[in-house]
Amino acid sequence: MSHAGGGMMFNEDFLFGASMSGFQFEMGGNTMDPNTDWFLWVHDQYLQENNVVSGDLPENGLNYWERYSEIHALALEAGFNVLRIGIEWSRIFPDATFDVESPEELEELADYSAIKHYRKILEDIKARGMKTMVNLNHFTLPLWLHDPIKVNRNLDFSKAGWLDERSPHEFAKFAAFVVKNLGEVVDFWSTMNEPNVVANLGYFQRPSGFPPSVIDPTLWKKALDNEINAHNLAYEAMKEYTHRPIGVIYAFHWIDGDDNADEANNLLNWYFVDAVKDKIDFIGINYYTRSFVERREPILKAGGFTISWKSLSGYGFACKPNTLSKAGLPVSDAGWEIYPKGLYNITKAICERYKKPVYITENGIADNKDLLRPYYLLSHLAAIERLLEEGYDIRGYLHWSLTDNYEWAKGFSLRFGLVHVDYDKKLFTPRPSFFLFREIIRNRTTNRFNAFLKVPFDLLE
Repeated sequence: MSHAGGGMMFNEDFLFGASMSGFQFEMGGNTMDPNTDWFLWVHDQYLQENNVVSGDLPENGLNYWERYSEIHALALEAGFNVLRIGIEWSRIFPDATFDVESPEELEELADYSAIKHYRKILEDIKARGMKTMVNLNHFTLPLWLHDPIKVNRNLDFSKAGWLDERSPHEFAKFAAFVVKNLGEVVDFWSTMNEPNVVANLGYFQRPSGFPPSVIDPTLWKKALDNEINAHNLAYEAMKEYTHRPIGVIYAFHWIDGDDNADEANNLLNWYFVDAVKDKIDFIGINYYTRSFVERREPILKAGGFTISWKSLSGYGFACKPNTLSKAGLPVSDAGWEIYPKGLYNITKAICERYKKPVYITENGIADNKDLLRPYYLLSHLAAIERLLEEGYDIRGYLHWSLTDNYEWAKGFSLRFGLVHVDYDKKLFTPRPSFFLFREIIRNRTTNRFNAFLKVPFDLLE
């Protein structure tokens, strides 16, 4: 894939920014949120001692909850015109809502101090001239809905999270409540971030360290289908209170390999989005790298699906950190191959399949030394610019992330930020890639830096 070059391709309406979540960014100051499944999970001593989780704790994080204005100032310095944040369900409803239906009763259960604080955060973003994108579920669930230790240790499903048939309805109530109370300060809504990751890693891939770490294809399918139902119900409930766009943010990856790649695509990329396509106003694409598959023997049967493929090591997510992939491409601190052609391919496929507006809502690299991030950033933005030249409806690019953050079971070991965080001193220092991104935003094109698409790595064919 070559990049054509020429004039400004990112027009003035194109949104440049970064994405953040609640649990990964908020804590680190005086205000804790211990009421989530993930908080319980990462504090569990047994899981720590067995290296299921890192032992790093979110309460030692960067403290976005109290220092949001400093981080917003950095976003403005970078030239951003949009920021995505997350709202923690557990902060709004720390207690169960099962027996409550009316808006008045929900109001009695809600923690309005949390609502008011999220409003202050959103108002600060808008006061700086940036648009707001709010995501309502980013992996975490309230403890009253999901106790992953009980599920994992005892197969006690009394608080089973997305396995609970009540969860879609409870999520829709929460989503509508938040829109009703914050709708006027939000420009774009997303119901969920990467629902497929929650199901895949929680019920299919134990090495990920994701709760509840019970490997059962039937449970995986049930969780995924309940998340589909939750999105569809939430979309309808939210539309009662807003005319602003509501989308879903999904973890896509381009799949290369033999003839089994099509079957892998159908399950991993299309199954969920096909089921919600009539109840989305836009699609958020999270893309980090590709997968490379080949036929597996024996074929697995899982949740009514046939899984005829397996991923090959040495490509995509399955590389040794800080090496070259089998394709000769650089690999990040996380062991993920840099493959910008995959972003071009999957975004083009999504645009053609669904004919909805698209935003790149996460794209980034774990790179503590900031050696590869400039090339990662440039090459993926060049891929998007090429798609814009070809007429595809892509309306924004939000990097993951503005700052380093708490990377789930990996803790603070993986650093994805354009801004380095010293967690001990709580210092924020922009990395060189921060200034490269700012220059691309100012110029509204990657053209000035095209030579670096080939040197030192040949990143775009």
